[in-house]
Amino acid sequence: MAFRNSRNQGKKKRGTKRIRRRKLCPFTSDPQLAEALNYKNPKLLRRFISERGRIIPRRISGVNTSYQRKLSREIKRARVLALVPFTTVKY
Repeated sequence: MAFRNSRNQGKKKRGTKRIRRRKLCPFTSDPQLAEALNYKNPKLLRRFISERGRIIPRRISGVNTSYQRKLSREIKRARVLALVPFTTVKY
């Protein structure tokens, strides 16, 4: 039976790379969803807003650049019309 070296017990292995799956844009994969991207559709917009009311960045959500611009514009319009809250923090 081999004994473990106590020095290497808490260290992480170096050189191991994780292969991440590429995120797909939901609007490019579904054209009907792209047509539904409107300030009048708060149910769709809430998918791209965090719990605190912030717009989720595209590196996390996987949305293309052009659709991210449209998405943020529509979220801001919906906020002004009070369809989507600015924040959800209660004091």
